Amino acid sequence: MTNSDLPRRTFLLATAFGLAAPGAAFALDASFRRVSDADWKKRLSPAAYRVLRREDTEPPGSSPLNREKRSGTYACAGCDLPLFKSDWKFESGTGWPSFWTVIKGSVGTKTDYKIGVPRTEYHCAQCGGHQGHVFNDGPRPTGLRYCNNGLALKFIPA
Repeated sequence: MTNSDLPRRTFLLATAFGLAAPGAAFALDASFRRVSDADWKKRLSPAAYRVLRREDTEPPGSSPLNREKRSGTYACAGCDLPLFKSDWKFESGTGWPSFWTVIKGSVGTKTDYKIGVPRTEYHCAQCGGHQGHVFNDGPRPTGLRYCNNGLALKFIPA
């Protein structure tokens, strides 16, 4: 899948989940639409490439970000767009960094059927990099759990 394929494949669940305004998902920056697959492979480690560009999932418990407790911001590892604030992180017991909300306008969603049942997948709104899935089993106040691949994030201390 290329960035140019994302708008055609996007199915917004913004109304159901209140994640973004309709039509806001994958309004990719023009410079990221021009990044070739070969260039992404040069920019990213092989594991980060598989997650961000091929929608892979890292093994649970493998990310050092699971243990990150400092104050700061979590940004997309592909383009540095801020996605989450550290205050929104919580221990979900899943083995992946989890957050109960996202910075408004920073992600777009689509429906993923890879395991046979529909799930809501979310991607960086700037570069289209795959981040993870959002579920309805998170804490208050949203009840959401953004289950993120650590390889798709970069932590920026406050």
